[in-house]
Amino acid sequence: MAEISKNLEKNRKAKEVVVDEIKERLSRTKSVVLVNARGLTVAQDTALRKALRKAGGVDYKVYKNSMINFAIEGTDFAGLKDYLAGPTAVAFSYDDATAAAAVISKNLKGMPALEFKASAIDGEVYDAAKTKAIADIPSREVLLSKLLGSFKSPMSSFARVINQIAEKNAAAE
Repeated sequence: MAEISKNLEKNRKAKEVVVDEIKERLSRTKSVVLVNARGLTVAQDTALRKALRKAGGVDYKVYKNSMINFAIEGTDFAGLKDYLAGPTAVAFSYDDATAAAAVISKNLKGMPALEFKASAIDGEVYDAAKTKAIADIPSREVLLSKLLGSFKSPMSSFARVINQIAEKNAAAE
């Protein structure tokens, strides 16, 4: 009887470690993406993990739904509870909120078994379709460079016009 009690206590502590790990990741993350990766081959899963690591600022791990459920309870991510059915892999994005979703989206075509379940960003929970739409949003750096490019274009045109006027006046003198 003491042996069973000791094993139960050991098992409970192991589960607490996993829940604490998830909570710690949630405290640092900008977004969470839940995916169903059942049916991926080992090679496909390895390729997906490599792509997510390469993106930087992204952690990807498979957890038991019950552990995720305990960890998200009372957090901004509690709305993900409705999507915790079947095997669940979790991608945490720490730097760019769309990074994990974008990488997973790129891999969807070559991995038909991979599918979005849901995501959460800033306390808002999104279903699979909206998560796919979020994945298509360019990164912050791309958006900033487009914005700067749009500022630069009119300035460059203005500078060319002024330069042409100056050259025309210089030629007329």
